[in-house]
Amino acid sequence: MVHKQIHSDNGTVHYWIHHNENKNARCIVFTHGLTADNSMFEKQIDFFASDYTVITWDVPMHGLSRPYTDFSYKQTAAELKTILEKEQIEKVVLVGMSMGGYPSQVFADRYPDMVEGFIALDTTPFGVAYYSKTDLWWLRQVRPIAKWFPDNMLRKSMAKSVSKTAYSYQKMTEMLKPLTKEDIIQQMGIAYGEFAVENKDMDFAFPVLILLGEHDTTAKVKQYCKIWAEKTGYPLHIIKGAAHFANGDNPDQVNAEIARFIEGL
Repeated sequence: MVHKQIHSDNGTVHYWIHHNENKNARCIVFTHGLTADNSMFEKQIDFFASDYTVITWDVPMHGLSRPYTDFSYKQTAAELKTILEKEQIEKVVLVGMSMGGYPSQVFADRYPDMVEGFIALDTTPFGVAYYSKTDLWWLRQVRPIAKWFPDNMLRKSMAKSVSKTAYSYQKMTEMLKPLTKEDIIQQMGIAYGEFAVENKDMDFAFPVLILLGEHDTTAKVKQYCKIWAEKTGYPLHIIKGAAHFANGDNPDQVNAEIARFIEGL
């Protein structure tokens, strides 16, 4: 993977790319979750690099892509488009994990001709009808609630809540380590707050696959995924023995699910 970066008025965005030698190989873009970074997909990179062009990135306001001003999912989608244009990539398969599903969906909504398919990994849908006023109110309370947690307790509870295996727990702890408590709270507040602001109805013409950890207890993710699948007809596949960080808890099944989905496009 080659480390590169792009620049905008908002800040510098870092990304990593492996160009497959086969110029006809599809491109997969992996987008990580809240308070995480590109390394969240290290279990996927080696698996897919032999057959695909692979991109991971530190989403604006995360990882090395800090500081970053005026964060929005619309702007984040624009940054991803700039990356793809720089790399002369015309079409991609999007894999969005948790919060990573939001910039993925906004990108797909704004630039549908650039998307071949979307894999929603332990994430939730855009769409006004899915969320009650109470749901959106609670999203805005994440920041003030997090402030009450002592620093060490906040980190441990976050890592424990998303993981079912020692690997996922340790990886989440590792990704949180460079962040101050204030950084974590800021990312939570802005990311969830922006979703409440930018949420809108979206309709995708390309294939979508929803992957959900069997033991995902993060907020109402499991409930939203099931309703999403029922409403749209998108297939919903359960990742066995996994919590919210499903691609870390059970990478073998997640990788196989992604590979089958892409092969079927």
